[in-house]
Amino acid sequence: MGVDDVLKRAPLFSALDDESVAALQHATTETQIKRGEVIFREGELGNELYIIVRGKVKICRTTNDGRVSLLVVAGPGDAIGETALFDPGPRITTAIGITQTKLLMLDHDHLWAWIDANPGVAKALLQTLARRLRIGAEMMANLVFLDVPGRVAKALLDLANRFGVADPDGGIVVAHDLTQEELAQFVGASRETVNKVLSEFAGRGWIRVQGRAVVLLDVKKLRRRVHAVDPAKDPDSLPSADIVPVIRSM
Repeated sequence: MGVDDVLKRAPLFSALDDESVAALQHATTETQIKRGEVIFREGELGNELYIIVRGKVKICRTTNDGRVSLLVVAGPGDAIGETALFDPGPRITTAIGITQTKLLMLDHDHLWAWIDANPGVAKALLQTLARRLRIGAEMMANLVFLDVPGRVAKALLDLANRFGVADPDGGIVVAHDLTQEELAQFVGASRETVNKVLSEFAGRGWIRVQGRAVVLLDVKKLRRRVHAVDPAKDPDSLPSADIVPVIRSM
C-alpha cells in the first residue's frame, strides 16, 4: 500500500481529495525506525504529529514506581503524538516501535496551516483525541471490573479487530508482534499470569499461539469470558490458580 493510500485511510485525512492528500504528503517528512527504537519519550518537549505508514508502535506510560503500562498498539493509518499539537509541552507518553516502522512526520506549523485550509481535519483531530480519552477510560474500567483472564480475552479481541486476518481454517490470525511482557503490560498483569491464561485458553481450544501471533479459534467463548459477570459460576471461566503454563516465551 502506498503512502497516499495510507493517508486516505487515516481517520484524520479521510475527507481530503486526491489533490489535498498529495499536497499533505509533500509537507511531511518520512522516517523509518527499528523495533525497540524510541520515536518520542515521556517528558520530552515535542510538537510533531506522526502518521504510521507501515508497522506497529506501542504507546506507553511509566508509573512512579517504574512499572510500564502499554496504553495503545497503533498501526497503519493511526496518528500518534497529536496531544502535543494542542498542548505544547512535555510529552505525556512514550512511543516505541514494535516492528520496523515507516512514519510520516508533520510538524506543528505545517499542521496548523493545513487545518486552516482544511477545517474538516480539525474535526477529525478532535475525534482522534476523543477516542484516546475513551480508550483511557475503558482501560481503567477494565482494571476495576475485569479479572486477568477477562482482560486478556478482551485484549485479544481488540487486537483482532485492529490487526486480525481470516484464517483458511475459519480462525482469525492476529499478528500482534508483542512479547508476553508487552502483552502483560497491555492488560495490567504479570508476565507469568498472562502466560498461564494464554495456556489455559489454548488448552480449552479457544486460541492457538504462534510465536508473536495468536489464532483465535473460538471468538464466542472469548467474548463470553469478557462479559462473564461472575466467573466462578461460568463453566467457561478460568480457575483463579493452579494453571500450568505450557506456552514458551515469546
